[in-house]
Amino acid sequence: MTILSRYITREILKYLFVVMVLIVGLYVAIDFFEKIDNFMGEDLPVSLAISFLVLKTPLIIVQTAPISLFLSVIIVFGLMSKNNEVLALKSSGISVYTLLKPVSAIGLIFSILLFFFSEIIVPLTITHSNRIWMEDVKKKPAMVSREKNIWIQGERSIAHIKYYNPASRAMHGVTLYFFDKAFSLIRRVDAEKGNFVDGRWILENVMEQALDDKSGNYVTAFFEIKERIFDFIPEDLGRAVQKSEEMSFTELLEYIRKVEAEGYDASGYRVDLHAKLAFPFVCVILCLAGIGIALRTTTKEGPGTGIAIGIGTAFFYWIFYSFCLSLGYGEMLPPVIAAWTANLVFMCFAVITLLNAD
Repeated sequence: MTILSRYITREILKYLFVVMVLIVGLYVAIDFFEKIDNFMGEDLPVSLAISFLVLKTPLIIVQTAPISLFLSVIIVFGLMSKNNEVLALKSSGISVYTLLKPVSAIGLIFSILLFFFSEIIVPLTITHSNRIWMEDVKKKPAMVSREKNIWIQGERSIAHIKYYNPASRAMHGVTLYFFDKAFSLIRRVDAEKGNFVDGRWILENVMEQALDDKSGNYVTAFFEIKERIFDFIPEDLGRAVQKSEEMSFTELLEYIRKVEAEGYDASGYRVDLHAKLAFPFVCVILCLAGIGIALRTTTKEGPGTGIAIGIGTAFFYWIFYSFCLSLGYGEMLPPVIAAWTANLVFMCFAVITLLNAD
């Protein structure tokens, strides 16, 4: 590694630490003051709220790390440009593209580290964090989810759902058990599918077995469509289903194969699968864009202008990236296109800024 590469790497890592501490600290502080009332309202100790935030911090780090690296690159090269260091390097015959080598290496290494961090640490911590929030704070009804099967315990009732699709808000393979005070089965309802329409569940291809008090036998009835009111709504089922962020890449891939093997749609999970690869790679793209943005600002403007442009660019990327993912969830774009479109567009943006900077 050359002296110049060591210098750039050292400066970027120094400012990266400062920027990340500021962004993550601000994020955690806002989240703490936003949710502390919920913990106090349930008479829960502050230590539990702190544990919740500590467990959530790895996910926050993963979400904010690319932006932190992006701003660090802008700050370093903005200061170098203001101090005429870039001009001196160009006068010595060193082009902008020579500066890309250490920055690209940092972006690539950071992408790999971010991927493995989100694979190993985040699934463990966010699972416990979500459990604290839903069970201890929100006091939601008991739900057990294993793979695709969801069990929901209500008041003298148990619901079993083979598979729930969050994108279409439809449940498949629904079985409902109703009990009396002695916990004896008095009615069972089986439905092929259930859709949430206008605040109520519409069941399709329904078979209902009800206990006749006089004869003691179960009377069976069939319905093509039957409306029912349940104790749960799609948001409750959504939290019962294991989230993509709680699974590693290999676990999510295996989950998708099992879901699709039984004939269910897993488009939303496939979007998340490709996003697990696409999002860490943005570190490389934003590093390249950061150099172009910083070098395009004049000496009089200083690094402040570059930072402002960088914050706006990062905000636009996050909005555009989320929009593309939502199109993938709605099956308007193929999963791989939905996950990688934002990266492709911003890669073109990074190349254009670099060409103009040179």
